Amino acid sequence: MSKPRSLTLPPRTRAHRLETVRGGFAVLDTAPVGERHGTVLMLPGYTGSKEDFLALLGPLSEAGYRVVAVDGRGQNESHGPRGRAAYSRRALALDAVAQAVALRDGPVHLLGHSFGGLVARSAAVLAPRAFRSLTLLSSGPGRVARPQRVRIRALRAGHALLAKERVWRTTRWLDSRGEEPDEAVDSAELVGFLRRRWMLTKVAQLSGAGRLLLRDADGPAELAGLTLPVHLAYGSDEMVWAPAELAAVAARTGAHHTVVEGAGHSPNVSHPAELAERLVAFWERADAADADREEPVALRVSTAP
Repeated sequence: MSKPRSLTLPPRTRAHRLETVRGGFAVLDTAPVGERHGTVLMLPGYTGSKEDFLALLGPLSEAGYRVVAVDGRGQNESHGPRGRAAYSRRALALDAVAQAVALRDGPVHLLGHSFGGLVARSAAVLAPRAFRSLTLLSSGPGRVARPQRVRIRALRAGHALLAKERVWRTTRWLDSRGEEPDEAVDSAELVGFLRRRWMLTKVAQLSGAGRLLLRDADGPAELAGLTLPVHLAYGSDEMVWAPAELAAVAARTGAHHTVVEGAGHSPNVSHPAELAERLVAFWERADAADADREEPVALRVSTAP
């Protein structure tokens, strides 16, 4: 989970509901400064939300990008049903494709943090013409590290047996153990936000996302089969996936590779300026390579779960 250090919206940012053929999604939408160089869609991780990207919105918009961070189905301020089927990989991937189409900016750069990377990867496989590039930020493919698997199993079991408030308190204790090398003491405002986010997020979403994280194993094959530019970015102190395994996947698939020195699982929070610079450099390369591609055909997005 990422924890934003400030909840202040950057300049030119508005919070609104993005209406798609698959329903409405809460987003933070930041307009670019000057000439627009592209549009970026950002998907948050497990137990996260659109606010995880607040520190990136400013520097990326100043580089000429429209940046849209979204609460996924059942996350935080986005509606989500209770049924398990609603949180399958295909359903969540279709949501991401629908969001990209609803932005009406042609193919967009897609970025997924942690669990959001799993969803982004599935969306890129499902509808590659909807996206100009794919960035997996602090995200597999491959299985998460054993301590994280234990934690995910514990959270899923807790939701099946305990009240949500009790699980929240347990999660807070686990978070106090610290996943980020330079994690600061949380302010009362941030704690209040984190609690609201937890209580708003559907149990079915938390359970479904955890199940998908535990089962994911086919990611390298998916990446190798993609034709659009792929970027693996993570911190040198990444904990949820083994950095050595991520580096091996990048080498095996030919993906662009970024390591943010001194960052943990959330470079988007701890090192936003450096990460933004590296993202922009990748997108510029992707756009240059994209110049000779065909114009994308119109996409039809299923409304079924």
